[in-house]
Amino acid sequence: MKTRLDDQVAIVTGAARGIGLAIAALFAERGARVVVWDRDLGPLEKAGFRPQAAEVVDVASYPEVERAFNNALEAFGRIDILVNNAVINGPIVPTWEYPLKDWDRVIAVDMNSVFYSSRLAARHMRQRRSGRIITVSSIAGKEGVPNISAYSAAKAGVIGFSKALAKELADVGVTVNCIAPAMTATDLLSTMTEDHIRNMKAKIPMGRLVEVDEVAELAAFIASPACSFTTGFVFDITGGRATY
Repeated sequence: MKTRLDDQVAIVTGAARGIGLAIAALFAERGARVVVWDRDLGPLEKAGFRPQAAEVVDVASYPEVERAFNNALEAFGRIDILVNNAVINGPIVPTWEYPLKDWDRVIAVDMNSVFYSSRLAARHMRQRRSGRIITVSSIAGKEGVPNISAYSAAKAGVIGFSKALAKELADVGVTVNCIAPAMTATDLLSTMTEDHIRNMKAKIPMGRLVEVDEVAELAAFIASPACSFTTGFVFDITGGRATY
């Protein structure tokens, strides 16, 4: 089956919980050898999922990302798939009240980290003339959402970056794509206000939040040989919210 990932080596960042965990678990179910990166691996143990490898990584630090990437290469010999999923929401406040340190941290985790890991993966995959780079963006990156300006900016940034990188790698068998979910049912909801959650849900025509398993299925398709001629694209999974 073209949707299988047998013997593929996949790094999934922020994969100890939520969307990342669902992606990592489904990739493993489809035959991939999965490497999990997260700043806290505790939830991974509670989830009962055992990847081929797991490492504590601060994805906002290039030296840590480079170390972890080289460790994966040494252990498995190659990297076939990179999923940039690590994310923080940041505070929900108007821009004129947004703390500078929170802006810097959100941009570092949600956007800079994508450049760091993709830079390393692109160099490696380009040499092998094969690979998949997938970044979990957000509908916020397309529309901009009030009171989460840093998150919206970072998610827009990774879309632009991915489109640029896709063109750079288009002739060497490496695809680069984004996934843009609407608000997803994860434990990150606990960091949001009830008003914010209610407002975001009201924008979804299907009237519900997207489930992590639905995002994982989309990621698995994009990572598979079945998705061979699409690059530089944003796959929306928004229950009808996306208009472009």
